[in-house]
Amino acid sequence: MKIEGLQKIPIEPSLRLLYTSSVEVGPPMVVGDISYGERRIIPITGGAFAGPRLSGRVLPGGADWQVIRRDGITELEARYTLETDDGALIYVYNWGIRSGSKEVMERLARGEEVDPAEYYFRTRPVFETGAPKYQWLHGIIAMATGERLPDKVIITAYELT
Repeated sequence: MKIEGLQKIPIEPSLRLLYTSSVEVGPPMVVGDISYGERRIIPITGGAFAGPRLSGRVLPGGADWQVIRRDGITELEARYTLETDDGALIYVYNWGIRSGSKEVMERLARGEEVDPAEYYFRTRPVFETGAPKYQWLHGIIAMATGERLPDKVIITAYELT
């Protein structure tokens, strides 16, 4: 198929590693049944992150506001703060989806370790910072993969180039 006005092949995006983080979490607080699923709040208690252009720690005080939808898919909406090794603060809003077979999702809900290849866990982090050194974060699109462990979440964030 020919597209009018297309002069050359479009640029194919690629991924460049931003960081891998280990985000420590507390026990879920179950708000209960809402209109389209079960609302849970997962407190973020700390952690660390490291990558080629930024590293540091995940500050306690954030949370992941989740809805386990009636179709079994979990909607994730995490808000937390990173503190870089040089003292800059970066606010992260991270929205995503975790899904898998009913059996796999039940195992995750029970706190079992499950091979991340058995489920889909992708997020879209957005960053805000006043630190001049990290202003470049405002000009990128990022995506991340996730792995849920009993007491933490591993998030590997990439810049979409």
